Amino acid sequence: MTLPPRSILDLAPVVEGADFSTTYARSVSLAQHAEQWGYKRFWLAEHHNMPDIASAATSVLISHIGAKTSSIRLGSGGIMLPNHAPLVIAEQFGTLEALYPGRIDLGLGRAPGTDYPTMHALRRDPEHMDPNFDELLEELQFFMGPISPNQPVKACPGANSEIPLWLLGSSTYSARLAGIKGLPFAFASHFAPDAMMSAIQIYRDHFQPSEQLEQPYVMIGVNVIVAETNEEAQYLGTTEKQKFLNMIRGVQGKIPPPVWSMESLWLPHEKQQIEKQLRESIHGDPETVRRRLLDLVERTQANEIMANALIFDQEKKLRSYELLAGL
Repeated sequence: MTLPPRSILDLAPVVEGADFSTTYARSVSLAQHAEQWGYKRFWLAEHHNMPDIASAATSVLISHIGAKTSSIRLGSGGIMLPNHAPLVIAEQFGTLEALYPGRIDLGLGRAPGTDYPTMHALRRDPEHMDPNFDELLEELQFFMGPISPNQPVKACPGANSEIPLWLLGSSTYSARLAGIKGLPFAFASHFAPDAMMSAIQIYRDHFQPSEQLEQPYVMIGVNVIVAETNEEAQYLGTTEKQKFLNMIRGVQGKIPPPVWSMESLWLPHEKQQIEKQLRESIHGDPETVRRRLLDLVERTQANEIMANALIFDQEKKLRSYELLAGL
């Protein structure tokens, strides 16, 4: 059995000792290497008010990386649509498609990608803190579709752009909607494995062919670290565990370096929670990672793997993705 196409989810992580400029240079380097290694897509995700993630201005960063690459598909994994007027997203991604024709994906999520106070800062109007995601999606599709006669407001650019839309999800809600809309579906098993199998089944059960897609298409997000040995991969993976430990504690800060043991850092109940949440993470040597990825693909029948490697050292990160590309 061969592995399906592989893609990369990059959050532009800000490691300790690095600033935003260095972080963006590292994301560009990763995208350039990914293009050489044959990765299908390079996606960035919208997050706000997080000092360890530098992809808040997602469309701007996609454009910057587009200017430094030539063929790899670029996109959002995702844009948090409730944070924005659909017209603005249609214009932004219409602009990206005009700049980098045939290379742009628009992945959409319905979570805010931030905390409640930042939601207020993003939307300004407390009366519209929870807009209907279905209606926002329909409005976005309207602005990105053909212009109808006497249409008063148009996305220029954006209309008639034929940019592939994806729905992203960590629960069953977006899975059902993606199926009904006939859109490809990306599931966030890298941080929400509990609903993985049920969401994928719901998506396939509700799938209706559309102009964009004739058959269901499932992408699985997974944390993957590949190193020369299992021991090295487990060591590098402690950065990921520390990140999630800080999240459940409500501690903000930059991405920490790896440690040889987590035992002095977490409490037993924290260890149990994190290991449960990260149980689909795959850290190991090439043989181990290939075997576990094949198991994941067999269980999910995924059409594509979206890998995220939260590795502190840039050279180790590049080597991990290089090894993954060769599996």
